[in-house]
Amino acid sequence: MLPEIRDHARLSAEFRWRLPRRFSIAEAICDRWATREPDRTALLLKRPGAALEPVSYGALRAASQALAAALAKRGLRRGDRAAVLLPQGAEVVTAHVALSRLGVVVAPLALAFGPDGIAYRLGDCDARAIVTNAEGLARLRAMAAQPPGLEIVVSVDGGDGAALDYAGLIAEGGAVEDEALTPDDPALMIYTSGTAGAPKGALHGGRVLLGHLPGLRMTHEFFPQPGDRAWTPADWAWAGGLLNLLMPALHYGVAVVAQPATKFDPEAAFALMAEAGVRNAFLPPTALRLMAGVPNPERFGAKLRSAVAAGERLGEATFHWAREALGVTVNEVYGQTECNYVLSSAAGLGVSKPGFIGKPTPGHVVGLFDDDGRPCGPDEPGEICVRRPDPILFLGYWNRPEATAEKFRGDWWRTGDQAVMDHEGYVRFVGRDDDVITTSGYRVGPGEIEDCLSRHPAVALAAAVGKPDALRTEIVRAFVQLRPGFAPSEALAGDISRFVRERLSAHEYPREVTFVDELPLTTSGKVIRRQLRDRA
Repeated sequence: MLPEIRDHARLSAEFRWRLPRRFSIAEAICDRWATREPDRTALLLKRPGAALEPVSYGALRAASQALAAALAKRGLRRGDRAAVLLPQGAEVVTAHVALSRLGVVVAPLALAFGPDGIAYRLGDCDARAIVTNAEGLARLRAMAAQPPGLEIVVSVDGGDGAALDYAGLIAEGGAVEDEALTPDDPALMIYTSGTAGAPKGALHGGRVLLGHLPGLRMTHEFFPQPGDRAWTPADWAWAGGLLNLLMPALHYGVAVVAQPATKFDPEAAFALMAEAGVRNAFLPPTALRLMAGVPNPERFGAKLRSAVAAGERLGEATFHWAREALGVTVNEVYGQTECNYVLSSAAGLGVSKPGFIGKPTPGHVVGLFDDDGRPCGPDEPGEICVRRPDPILFLGYWNRPEATAEKFRGDWWRTGDQAVMDHEGYVRFVGRDDDVITTSGYRVGPGEIEDCLSRHPAVALAAAVGKPDALRTEIVRAFVQLRPGFAPSEALAGDISRFVRERLSAHEYPREVTFVDELPLTTSGKVIRRQLRDRA
């Protein structure tokens, strides 16, 4: 997908997309290698206290074929939606491949979400099936009401009456004839952070994987090279973990290290990279900042060949630390759930500047425009926009055609992000037009948080904004107007924070709660978040 031309300008000028007539994620990340080299290692599983456990492409093919057959026998069909709610592991890949074989649209979900957050997404996409574990089953049981369309629940930790046993389904054996899919057929439904109102399902064709390949190959210094091995601490349910590393690496036949999600431990990260021989890492900036606090990191013996960061601004201090401590220049990447990996840097091509994301990735046309739609000049702030057609661009928001149309100006996708481009073509991120909060690598919309806050019995009105934070980029700060009969207290603030954390996720809850007599409102009743951000 990208010739090894070590000149960015020439690469960009000569690059052309050549998409196949038929394309499926199952073939791209599993069968293409399982057919030729069934014993080739696809995954290296790291369980607590155990040695690395290899999983071959052949094993993934056999398990995914059996799982697909079992799900088809129970009525799952092309065009249906199914969720995968699991930590990193072989079961995630098996589920994705099995569902791709059936032409089912996969909605990756993170266990960081609480029952309310999961219930909303399952209901919104009308998921017919879910593959999860015991923790996920607990979330399902804690829901106020079960999503009406959910008919098939599969647990990798064994059945319990309401859930089918994952191992038992695979033991049934069998196989299916894979659906004949095109690059434009819906394949993934990745939910946004909920910039305005509720999160939206960004529907992607299988082509989204192809769209990531040139950028990944370039930012990982012409990946793959002999001996490459990939890892990310990012959840594979996040577009970054799934499409910035897992699926492209499997496509290229590079083994991916998998470790079930736990609280990020920077020392353990260095140790894992050394033990597993990781050469290519996708590391969110928050992870890098935590790793920067580890003394003498060279003692672990990790030896990276390439490192990529995305999800929030890397920052110059972290950029310089990483170059010294990791021995590589971290290449930054910019994108969104709807249109990812469109700006990037590549030190190996001489495209790298501290404080700047980089330049447009070959294959993507990116421009900056002012409020009137006019192209911006050098150093003039403008909105980042991406021109269609582009294989990495989503098909649209699920069941929201009006919301999709509103995000385009002609053929330009409007990101809502402000940036400037210098005379050399480097893009520097400035900020967002909307109210999204970037915390610990996650983009969090205030709407879902405020909706949850409003369900607390003490809360009359609430607003969520980002407060700058040196480690997490921002933390969530909630401004709360109480109902009559309730008085501000530290205990109540803690209870409100816990209320949100238990229902949404560990990265969405407000770490600070400030009580106010009245929230600043417009004449139409909308919260004036700008005033609250200034106060935060």
